[in-house]
Amino acid sequence: MVKMTFHVMIIPTLNCPSNCKYCWGSENKKEMMDLDIIDQIIEWLSDFRDDKVHFTFHGGEPLLAGYEFYENALNKLSHIDNLDGFSLQSNIWLLDEKLINLFIKYNVVVSTSIDGPREINDYQRGEGYFEKTMANYELAKSKGLIINFVLTVTDYSKDFSDELYEFFKNEKMNLKIHAALPSLRGDNADPWALDQEEHGKLLIDWLDKYLYDLDKFTIMDLDHICKSALRRRGTLCTFADCIGTTLAVGFDGSIYPCYRFVGMDDYILGNVSSNPSFDDLKQSQAWVKLQEFRNHVDENCKKCRFVKYCEGGCPYNAIVAYQTPKAVDPQCTAYKMIFGEVSKRMNKEFAKSAIPGFSKSNSKKDTDSFSIMDLAMKP
Repeated sequence: MVKMTFHVMIIPTLNCPSNCKYCWGSENKKEMMDLDIIDQIIEWLSDFRDDKVHFTFHGGEPLLAGYEFYENALNKLSHIDNLDGFSLQSNIWLLDEKLINLFIKYNVVVSTSIDGPREINDYQRGEGYFEKTMANYELAKSKGLIINFVLTVTDYSKDFSDELYEFFKNEKMNLKIHAALPSLRGDNADPWALDQEEHGKLLIDWLDKYLYDLDKFTIMDLDHICKSALRRRGTLCTFADCIGTTLAVGFDGSIYPCYRFVGMDDYILGNVSSNPSFDDLKQSQAWVKLQEFRNHVDENCKKCRFVKYCEGGCPYNAIVAYQTPKAVDPQCTAYKMIFGEVSKRMNKEFAKSAIPGFSKSNSKKDTDSFSIMDLAMKP
């Protein structure tokens, strides 16, 4: 029997040197995780579950923890018998040759954030952000460390959809698309939040382009959406029942549902210092709130033809948008739009291959582009 992968996110700090206008997460606190917490995580996981474990370092800005922290943490964690691998999400401003060599040694998959060309990116993320991130991206690339990208689309940058697409395609950058969200930690992010219909339109527009460019770069969201439609189940955390399959550990050892909740006391499930079991986490009030989200989705989305693809979306998104766990992801309309478009095209392709005489046209569009099925079958 193939074991599933259990995802543990390690958040060394919520501090961050950048000051993105739409940020909903970082609080610029100075607390930093001690290596003793890594030891406690290892002890906790030794009896917690026997699934394969993938670790992601996130923040805040995780590289603020420094080289010595990662040298020791990666060494300690690499000795876990059921290790699946490591990831890290960072603005990479502090990435240097020593860290690059260390991350290559432990096969750490690194992701960073860029919101498109310099003018668009720096308007949203701050003057100089683009130059600092791209300089270290080029350094990492020259040393053989692969960097993936996260693009956050806001109410502002949505109007530059073509420019964004061409930037990532021309730079051959593999990326994930995030819609800017409102925030539970203040209203600074709210004016930047992306409308769900605008999000859906962008995804469909990019799908049209991407089907001609599958050999040039990777848009992970569209890959996963097509895989989800083909397999009739979500293949990305946004489109899966992530409750309990992903957990995050904050700087003090507190356990949260995921990195987005770190620092929010109402969503502490436990602490690694007490070696809580899975059943212990389920007894927390935070778990009760998460289950309210799951119950709401099960009841209110049961007639939706796409519920098996998206599972109601992201619990954090729902809680932030509606100030209650009894809600679904506010990007629901966007998900329905893109899943509907993919399903329509996929069904058409199945019909073309199954019905005698119903063949593709000889138009340039049909012969020169990839198909939805090509996209859904990408490894």
